[in-house]
Amino acid sequence: MQWYFVASLLTVLTSSQGILTTLSQSNGKYTYDYATVPFLAEVFKLAVSSFLLWRECRASPSTRMTTDWKTVRLYPIPSIIYLIHNNVQFATLVFVDTSTYQIMGNLKIVTTGILFRLFLKRKLSNLQWMAIVLLAVGTTTSQVKGCGEASCDSLFSAPLQGYMLGILSACLSALAGVYTEFLMKKNNDSLYWQNVQLYTFGAIFNMARLLLDDFRGGFENGPWWQRLFNGYTITTWLVVLNLGSTGLLVSWLMKYADNIVKVYSTSMAMLLTMLLSVYLFNFKPTLQLFLGITICMMSLHMYFAPPTMLVDIPATVKTAPENLKEVTVDRKTDS
Repeated sequence: MQWYFVASLLTVLTSSQGILTTLSQSNGKYTYDYATVPFLAEVFKLAVSSFLLWRECRASPSTRMTTDWKTVRLYPIPSIIYLIHNNVQFATLVFVDTSTYQIMGNLKIVTTGILFRLFLKRKLSNLQWMAIVLLAVGTTTSQVKGCGEASCDSLFSAPLQGYMLGILSACLSALAGVYTEFLMKKNNDSLYWQNVQLYTFGAIFNMARLLLDDFRGGFENGPWWQRLFNGYTITTWLVVLNLGSTGLLVSWLMKYADNIVKVYSTSMAMLLTMLLSVYLFNFKPTLQLFLGITICMMSLHMYFAPPTMLVDIPATVKTAPENLKEVTVDRKTDS
């Protein structure tokens, strides 16, 4: 399977995630406990990965699976980083508004490139660095509203704590992605075995969050397992399946491509969501949106196109001078 096909599919699924989540609301509110969606998505990913691992083991008994504790203990770390990241997100929204938070979230594009270089030792060309910065600029441009609107004034009026937490959130998001790629490429283990380990811990941590929410609420609505499917509709189940499928595609990209491909997929998905919202939710397109899309497409071309397509390199052909003639010398040796 080619990486660009997986990346394109990830873009489509990621863009539909926000649309499906919006459609799952009733009168602007969720009729279900939204915290159960990530848990069920982790269970779905674990079930699919377990089935694919079982099928792979039947087809090839020599399937590689590292089971020593020194390797297995590394797999809870991405879940821990994401858990911290989620709490930092909530803390950031205390100090900044939603528009400012979305714009600052684009910093993860640059921080991913930096950590990608520092921790994975992957060298990027100058053109690729420029492309990554352009991608961040393009996504930010598409999100900036008109300067006559209130959000423009609030962009630079947040307290310092909000900006610091926003930068920390971007770094944690990039760190989780880069570390996951490190795990997936650390050895030649089966992708499905690695997924089983990742999603087992993911399900455990999401279950712990549900329990913590129950304790905080004093079990007012009963334990989480009794209301797990309360308010679920077909659209809600599509949200769960979409989120789970997206996670499986991301793990494939981490194993066989890299974090930068994932960043481009998710960034393009955001722009695709905006375009689809024009038809689905009467979203009014802005000049900033079209400028942002143009910049992002330029960035995409700059990063993945061969350098010969971006820079005109003059062809240098060496020709033999006409005034030189071959001279043969017969060497005679005295016998």
